[in-house]
Amino acid sequence: MEMETRYQIGMKISKITVVINIVLCIGKIIAGYIGKSGAMMADGVHTLSDVISTVVVMLGLKMSKKPEDEIHPYGHEKIEPVIAKLLAGILFITALGIGYKGVNTIIVGDFTRPGNIAIMAALASIGIKEWMYWYTVNGAKKMESSALMADAWHHRSDALSSVGTLIGITGARFGFVILDPIAAIVVSIFIIKVAIDIYLHAIKQLIDTSADSETIEKIKEQIIETEGVISLDDLKTRVHANKIYVDIEIGVNSKLSVRDSHDIADQVHDNVERFSKRIKHCTVHVNPVEKY
Repeated sequence: MEMETRYQIGMKISKITVVINIVLCIGKIIAGYIGKSGAMMADGVHTLSDVISTVVVMLGLKMSKKPEDEIHPYGHEKIEPVIAKLLAGILFITALGIGYKGVNTIIVGDFTRPGNIAIMAALASIGIKEWMYWYTVNGAKKMESSALMADAWHHRSDALSSVGTLIGITGARFGFVILDPIAAIVVSIFIIKVAIDIYLHAIKQLIDTSADSETIEKIKEQIIETEGVISLDDLKTRVHANKIYVDIEIGVNSKLSVRDSHDIADQVHDNVERFSKRIKHCTVHVNPVEKY
């Protein structure tokens, strides 16, 4: 996918979700205040964290599309996993806050019986946030963006938080007031797991991890099938955010001219880079083979 197209898709998704989240945040806080539901007000604050995280994603998308320069000759794609790590941190802290509030409520025994408006707000939040999750995750897969994927899971965490809030509010309405904090604790544990997964995935995109085995095998096929290649002597891949760099050593007939050897290397280069849009650059080194 072209960088500009990728940027436009990401910004469109982000702008839509920011507007919806702002409306949701205000609506939840008002519903929580009128319905005397601390859980719903906390859920509204959680939605506010979604607004912040999406704004951070927008900044990351804008910065990562910058072309290579003298200081950053390999481009700026790695800004995205850095942003994803920050979002994972926001998720983790948010989850700890939700869990702490649930535990504290149980210890203190500060239970309340919320109004019906809080239940309606929770139902609306679940439906809207789940739609936002799928809308964002589809865009993230299309763009192969770790930052946008992290933002999608932030939407899912808000939907799950609203499920916990709904269970707690409904339970409290029927007299089981302890269900509210228990549900909050369960939701917080799930969000913590998601935050850790996103963080570890971003780390892999930052420390030159090799491409997946399926991609490597397909790259090998492209090389071996190129006319003039006698052997594949070495193949290294490294993940660069949502892109891949490839380093190759091939064996060719030692009796070929420099130009002919170079043409074979060029063909390998073109075949590999054409094979996948994720491959940003391929370097090919030629070794002479005396006998074959």
